[in-house]
Amino acid sequence: MVKQNIGTVNSLVRITCGLTGICYGMINLQKRPWQQGNWTIIALSAMKVGEGIVRFCPVTYLFENQMEMLQPNEKNHQGQKNQGSNHHHHSNES
Repeated sequence: MVKQNIGTVNSLVRITCGLTGICYGMINLQKRPWQQGNWTIIALSAMKVGEGIVRFCPVTYLFENQMEMLQPNEKNHQGQKNQGSNHHHHSNES
């Protein structure tokens, strides 16, 4: 099982918007069956419903992982700056 990364309200919004999108795509499919874009709308909306049900969003997961990977590098970079400034500070005192 995947770790949930969206909240209850977010999941309810995804389910609602997903079901609305599925209905919209199905209605347009009845009116214009030759348009392939309706299947895209239905598929993307079904994915949103699924995300809401399992409360896991792959885009949010990728974004959070990217942020976690960037944060340690920024801390190390800031730590090196502080060490460099402390080194200069000590040399001025001697």
